[in-house]
Amino acid sequence: MGLAKRISTIFQAKSNAALNKMEDPRQTLDLSYEQQLENLTKVKRAVADVATARKRVEIQAEQLKSQGDKLAEQAKAALSQGNEPLAREALTRREAIAVQLKDLDTQHATIVEQQDKLTQTSQRLQTEVEAFRTKKETIKATYTAAEASAHISEAVSGISTSMNDAGAAMQRAQDKVAEMQARSGALDELLASGTLTDLTSSPTDDIQAQLDKVGASSNIDAQLAALKSQLGTTDPGELPSGQGA
Repeated sequence: MGLAKRISTIFQAKSNAALNKMEDPRQTLDLSYEQQLENLTKVKRAVADVATARKRVEIQAEQLKSQGDKLAEQAKAALSQGNEPLAREALTRREAIAVQLKDLDTQHATIVEQQDKLTQTSQRLQTEVEAFRTKKETIKATYTAAEASAHISEAVSGISTSMNDAGAAMQRAQDKVAEMQARSGALDELLASGTLTDLTSSPTDDIQAQLDKVGASSNIDAQLAALKSQLGTTDPGELPSGQGA
């Protein structure tokens, strides 16, 4: 196979695939049904045309029979008058009409046969078209149901995928909450153990704490000295004024 032929075949295959994808079988079936109706109408019209031709032949035959009967009467009348030549002429014409009637009878028989065949064909096509219409509607309903099921499946698949994504996002959120709670619990433990300074309490430092401790010790020493001095001059149970807790 040549390159051009192969390219043509590939292009045709792709085109057919695209057309099949775009084609709606329901529309195709409706179009086929309309075409069948058109053909059935043509057949019925042909039957009507043949019936018209048959009727025309029958009318013509009736006219010729009427003329033959008239010529027979004229031949009889001529003989009654003793005019044999005229009677012979009338009979000669009547014989010619008889030949025409014979031809018309042959044509009539042929036309009747054609009409019968066309009528049978029309009736058979009518039955086939009606059967096709019933099957067409059944297939369309089945296709519509299958299409709806496919759409539902796609929707369910989409929901399932989105639910999986939502579940993963929810799990990530729960993991982050658990991580934050763990970090908060660890911070509380560090604050309780003194490893971390609680920034919410009053700020102090080690130097100030020592100074406060020395100041408190000096105050206690001064109070003890005052008590000792008073013990020498006053009642031991009396505390010096302005001193004490």
